[in-house]
Amino acid sequence: MNLNKFRQQIRWGITIFFVIAASLIFYFVLFHMDILRHGISKILTVFLPLIYGAVIAYLFNPIVKFFEKYTLKLIKKFRFALTDRKKKITRLICVLFTIFLFLLAIYALLAMLVPELLGSIRSIIENFPVYMSNIKEWLSRILKNNPDLESSANEFIDKYLNKAWEWVSSGILPRINDLIKGFSIGLMGFVSFLMNIVLGIIISIYILYSRESLIANAKKALYALFKTETATQFIKDVQYVNHTFGGYITGMILDSVNIGIMCYIGALFLNLPYALLISVIVAVTNVIPFFGPYLGGVPSALLILLVDPLKALYFVLFIFLLQQLDGNVIAPRILGGSTGLTGFMVVVSITIGGGLFGIPGMLIGVPVCAVFCTIIKNYIEGRLKEKSLPTDREFYKDIDHLNSKNNQRILYSDKDINPEEVFRYKSRRDREKKDGAKSIK
Repeated sequence: MNLNKFRQQIRWGITIFFVIAASLIFYFVLFHMDILRHGISKILTVFLPLIYGAVIAYLFNPIVKFFEKYTLKLIKKFRFALTDRKKKITRLICVLFTIFLFLLAIYALLAMLVPELLGSIRSIIENFPVYMSNIKEWLSRILKNNPDLESSANEFIDKYLNKAWEWVSSGILPRINDLIKGFSIGLMGFVSFLMNIVLGIIISIYILYSRESLIANAKKALYALFKTETATQFIKDVQYVNHTFGGYITGMILDSVNIGIMCYIGALFLNLPYALLISVIVAVTNVIPFFGPYLGGVPSALLILLVDPLKALYFVLFIFLLQQLDGNVIAPRILGGSTGLTGFMVVVSITIGGGLFGIPGMLIGVPVCAVFCTIIKNYIEGRLKEKSLPTDREFYKDIDHLNSKNNQRILYSDKDINPEEVFRYKSRRDREKKDGAKSIK
């Protein structure tokens, strides 16, 4: 008896210790958030190459598997013996070839985009007065029957044009030294980012080359630390998350490339200025669902507006039709409903993800929301099964409520609600007392 009492006191002591420790940690987090944020930022900075390497390996893994699959088929076709050494060499060649293709694509994109971007900026600076004159002439033609409105529009343009020039002459030029200093700091940050990317690529090569061994070690650790049933369930959960993220990211990249190519062809057909630049902008922003077309279309339309307002209108109509085609025909075929989310949930996930984590949050908000919705859905259905209630959504349509005694559907009816019948929830203790009284009877 004394031994049991001693054990109980030990348990209470450990509980009190952890409560006090948790309270101290909460106090520290609450009143020393800057220190905590700085510490987390420092830790993330150290682990950035590993994070970049894991992300790159995850994105390149489907491509490596594709090349490896068909390379091994080709080796078998020529009746060569497949030894472990040959498989390892094949894997390494496929990994290096994938990295080479990625770097080649980046180089080709920069080689096409940078001259176009520099030329576009130079053209905008040199022809800015001409562009403003074009806009004024265009407004004059539209508002020729309304001279007062035309005069107001011209005054508005002149006013803000003069303000822009004053800002450049009095705000930018005197602070050129500060801008150069800021550019040097930004350049150092870019060099640091580039070094992390290079290290990440090297780490991704090791991850891709030995992915089976890494996965096997992770499963080995799981089965060593947890029950077999728990470890197996966790592996299934990770496989589902991988399937959701992988399918969504791959589908969105393919869809964006497709939209970029179609936009470039359409821009050439319509003889739009900056065709390559606006196509790249539209393709990159299209990775963000729902809001992406607007994020890419607005700056592109403004660029074209400076050159030719009428062509800007053509571009807006073209982008609208292209996005309708993509949203209703192309994207569903490529993505194949990989997330299973409704349009409302897609908007919610992008809004919350963008608000919390910016552009990265908007990119991964949809698959994260899909995973959380699956977790919630399975929990709700599990609770309904425990209560012997149907899990089919159709069962709960057009009903007012369920009868608490027999769980029968009470159909919806427009009636007055008695205020005395609402907000009367019984606690768990009251329900247990009631169930105990029923069992005694």
